[in-house]
Amino acid sequence: MELHQLRYFVAVAEEGNFSRAAARVHVTQPSLSQQILKLEAEVGQPLFDRLPRGAVLTEAGRRLLGPARRILADLADARRCLDEDQGKTIGHLCVGAIPTLAPYLLPALLREFQHRHPGVTVEVREDVTEQLVRAVEDGVLDLALVSSCRRRPHFQLLPLGREPLLVALPREHPLAGRTRVAWRELRRERFLTLQEMHCLAGQVHQICRAHGLRLTVSGQGAQLGTLLRLVAEGLGVTLAPRLAMAGESSAGCVFRPLAGAPPTREVNLLRNPQRYLSRAARAFSDLARVLGPRLLGDGPGRDTASPNSPGSPRNSQSDSGCAGAPEEDGRAR
Repeated sequence: MELHQLRYFVAVAEEGNFSRAAARVHVTQPSLSQQILKLEAEVGQPLFDRLPRGAVLTEAGRRLLGPARRILADLADARRCLDEDQGKTIGHLCVGAIPTLAPYLLPALLREFQHRHPGVTVEVREDVTEQLVRAVEDGVLDLALVSSCRRRPHFQLLPLGREPLLVALPREHPLAGRTRVAWRELRRERFLTLQEMHCLAGQVHQICRAHGLRLTVSGQGAQLGTLLRLVAEGLGVTLAPRLAMAGESSAGCVFRPLAGAPPTREVNLLRNPQRYLSRAARAFSDLARVLGPRLLGDGPGRDTASPNSPGSPRNSQSDSGCAGAPEEDGRAR
């Protein structure tokens, strides 16, 4: 039984699909399938039922999944410990981010991090909150950029700030010329939202309900960039994070703040204090807590006068977190 076989097995179990698992572990699907077959031959029974819609764990597969995760997590911890070398920040950093943060916040953080610590090899994973939480819990990821998530014991959620949400409109929309948009003016608008797997979708619905707005949803998407392109074509409006204004997909959209206390979402750095936090991960955490608020517009020097760059007061929309005591050092207490 090889370690890479266990890694492939866990990837297929979590993705429920051989193609997605192969993409996740950066191998071809035939290579992954062959290794899974070898693993099944070694244990003497099938680990997956191959169904038309995906791969489902057999009883033997379910029994193997827990031990396999623990083995891979312990190996990741061992590698992090060995990466510490005479006070130098070297080794590996595995960081994840949700799709509504990954293209907008993560590149700037990693660019500065790599400039400061060129000896660190960085691995990035973009995924929805539920999958990132599991990866951090299992030690596959050192850290993850998330917004809201279900509370879990023994997790640390380090706040980076609050990001304003703006209404994205087509350039020719009657409300595009306003400095601010009143909630009541959106009552007859067709909204484009993310699919329910994305935490931003739930946040948008919750915020709109709090302002007495019942959404008429005309379409859903898996990527924020897709929604913004549809907005640009006049197919609806949406609420988008402030950082999305700088993305290529925002061309053709106008972003306006909403009247009153601007809605915001929290942005956090998630870690598992029961896992060893390497010097590289601690360095990234320190950088994110300094640079993150500035990038989000929640730190010193933010421009609250521009209608496209509003501030983000802290008395607005709150999200549930994953709980956790303040971070002290790299090891669990």
